[in-house]
Amino acid sequence: MKKTLVLGASPDPSRYSYAAVHQLRDKGHEVVAVGKRPGAVADVTIVQEFPQLEDIHTVTLYLAPAHQAPMYDYILQLKPQRIIFNPGTENRELAQLAKEQGIETVQACTLVMLSVGLY
Repeated sequence: MKKTLVLGASPDPSRYSYAAVHQLRDKGHEVVAVGKRPGAVADVTIVQEFPQLEDIHTVTLYLAPAHQAPMYDYILQLKPQRIIFNPGTENRELAQLAKEQGIETVQACTLVMLSVGLY
């Protein structure tokens, strides 16, 4: 199972990040959810701070590129194996920084990847 950080997590059931946390948990992945509003999704509490984490396999982004820049250092210091840029989160600058550090970048939908077994 791949320990996953969902950045941009939301307690709003209409949001894709909400569905992603549910599906990740349903598939047995450990999930850390960071968002700007408190709440929970499934059995995962959404935190507003940036916790120190180890062994993050995947960072999946649900934040517009304009909101990602202040998080570059945080994301990169986690040394994930990959970053998934979900639709609307594509960011060439962050992708380039990640690639320079040997981090795989994927422009895809986490929900689709999970549903077809490519996660």
